[in-house]
Amino acid sequence: MMIANAERRGRQSLADEPRAATVRYDAPSGRIIAELTNGCGFAFPARMGEGLEDAADEDLAAVEILGNGYALHWERLDVDLSVPGLLAGLFGTKRYMDSMRAARAGGATSTAKAIAARKNGAKGGRPRKSAG
Repeated sequence: MMIANAERRGRQSLADEPRAATVRYDAPSGRIIAELTNGCGFAFPARMGEGLEDAADEDLAAVEILGNGYALHWERLDVDLSVPGLLAGLFGTKRYMDSMRAARAGGATSTAKAIAARKNGAKGGRPRKSAG
């Protein structure tokens, strides 16, 4: 009975959950484009994916679908990204995503930040680190 229930749940998840049916790299846009089994599609900037940041176009183009469509795989780069994760906006591990968020936050600009930078500059800028 338990096996039959597990098989039924498995068939149901294959029918319901979005999985990749096709995938390709579009070099002019720099995007990975996937069509899903449910008729939807999605695209993302290839170099946002963990392990893909510095990849050559020919390596990005060698993308494959794994695991009944649940993952995208780049053999040459030894990179796997989960389709459900990508659909949720996760382009890598938690650590990688945290570093991406921190980089964006550090690069943020605002009127208050510009005013503070000008005030600091008028005082001679950031204090130099002392040797020692």
